[in-house]
Amino acid sequence: MEQKVAELLNQQINKEFYSAYLYLDMSNYYDEQDLDGFANWYKIQAQEERDHAMLFLQYLHNNGEKVTLEAIDKPDKVFASPLDPLVAAAEHERYVTSLINAIYAEAYAAKDFRTMQFLDWFVKEQGEEEKNADTMVKKYELFGTDPKGLYLLNQELGARVYSAPSLVL
Repeated sequence: MEQKVAELLNQQINKEFYSAYLYLDMSNYYDEQDLDGFANWYKIQAQEERDHAMLFLQYLHNNGEKVTLEAIDKPDKVFASPLDPLVAAAEHERYVTSLINAIYAEAYAAKDFRTMQFLDWFVKEQGEEEKNADTMVKKYELFGTDPKGLYLLNQELGARVYSAPSLVL
């Protein structure tokens, strides 16, 4: 594996763990607002991001690459309304997509087909994550300002259950 590809994959481990911290922070915000369904949604998002980090870590190990864990930044977002975390999550997912695309581009340039195949799952996953995040914003904008609508949306988000990724390394 080319050094630049390995470095980007290693950096992505940290970015995924940061994403988990960010989503856990969002979950905490919603818990403080007594919106347990929203809190559940983001707690599950945090679990998914942690699993993504572990997939990158295992991929590097499987390819004989050294893994270096770096410090995870503290989330720095301040939320003033229940819409704020939703908008921040949508922006964050677009950012993560750009990171995955940059790794893919570097793997492509290096003709690292194994890494490109590994990243295919993440490219698809990011499409789903962006759509989900954008849908959350739209649903809140449509229903969230109405107490009954917010109640139903909170119930819907509370029904989400965790499902581990099924990527085979």
